[in-house]
Amino acid sequence: MGYRVAVVGATGNVGREMLNILAERQFPVDEIAAIASRRSLGSEVSFGDETLTTVDIDTFNFEGWDIALFAIGSEATKKYAPKVAATGCVVIDNSSLYRYDPLVPLIVPEVNADAIEGYKNKNIIANPNCSTAQMVVALKPLHDRAKIKRVVVSTYQSVSGSGKDAIDELWNQTKGMYVPGQEVEPDVYPKQIAFNVIPHIDTFLEDGQTKEEWKMVAETKKIVDKSIKVTATCVRVPVFVGHSEAINIEFEEFLDEDEARDILREAPGIMVVDKREDGGYVTPVECVGDFATFISRIRQDSTLDNGLNLWCVSDNLRKGAALNAVQIAEVLANRVLKKG
Repeated sequence: MGYRVAVVGATGNVGREMLNILAERQFPVDEIAAIASRRSLGSEVSFGDETLTTVDIDTFNFEGWDIALFAIGSEATKKYAPKVAATGCVVIDNSSLYRYDPLVPLIVPEVNADAIEGYKNKNIIANPNCSTAQMVVALKPLHDRAKIKRVVVSTYQSVSGSGKDAIDELWNQTKGMYVPGQEVEPDVYPKQIAFNVIPHIDTFLEDGQTKEEWKMVAETKKIVDKSIKVTATCVRVPVFVGHSEAINIEFEEFLDEDEARDILREAPGIMVVDKREDGGYVTPVECVGDFATFISRIRQDSTLDNGLNLWCVSDNLRKGAALNAVQIAEVLANRVLKKG
C-alpha cells in the first residue's frame, strides 16, 4: 500500500525535480498530483513514464492526501501551507518560511532524521536552504567525532538557485558577449553574471551580511548544534547547476585528515573523491543529476591547532532542494505514516 502525494509548484525547476526523484527512487506512490497556480493550469509534466496534467491549487481538495511537497516560494506557502496541513496532509516545504519556526522541524535526513517527530506540532516540515543542506551533510559525521567549534565557509552558488529567469539571463548574456548588438543588461542580478562573480545573494542585513549568509548560520545551528559558530560569504557564480563550497573547520580536538577522509567515506549521502593530482576532485559540472554530496581537497589547516579544509560540491536542485524533500518524505513514510 502506497501514499497519495501532491507536488505543489510542479512546473518550476524544483517541482519538476521532485517528480523526477520520486520516480527515480521509486517512492511508494499510489496516486500523484501535479499542482500549480492558475496561470500554469493544464501544463504537462513528467513523472517517470507518465505525463501529468497540472491542476489548480485553489480548487484542489487535499483531504485524504498523505504528503504535499511544496516548491512555490514563501508568499504562496504562507497562504496555502496552513490550509493544506489542516486537512491532515503533511506539508514538506522548500521555502524559507518555516525554517526558523521552533515548532517546525528543519530536516536533513542524514543529519537529524529523529527530529521529524516534531512535524506533529503544525503538520509541516521545513527543507533547509540549498547551501546549508550540502554543508551539514559533511559537517555532522566530523562533529560527532571531534566536535566542531567554528566554521568559515565561502560558497560558489549556481544561477539555478535563483530560478529559470536567472538561468536564461546567464545564457543570454553569455551569447551576447559574442554577438555585437545583442548584449543583455542585468535584470535578475544587480550586475552582469556572465564571466563574472557576484558576492551578493538575497538581501543585505544591517550588520553587512546577506540573508543567504545569515541562513547558513541559523540553519546549521538548528540542524547540527547551536554551539557551532559559523561565518559565511555567499557568492553567485556563472554556473548553471551545482553549488560549491570551500569549508574551513575548527574542532575542539585534533582530527587527522586521513581519519576525516575515512569518516566521510563511510558517512551517508557523501562520496569522497580526493586525489592529490590534476583533476582529482569534483567540480559542479560533474555533480549534476547525482544524489551524492561530493567531498574533495581534504587537508589539514596549518594555521590552526585543530583545523581542516575541504571542498564540497552538490547538485543544488537535488540535494539542495528536491532530493532532500523526497528524502524527508521517505523518513516520514518509514518512521511515522507506515502504510502497508
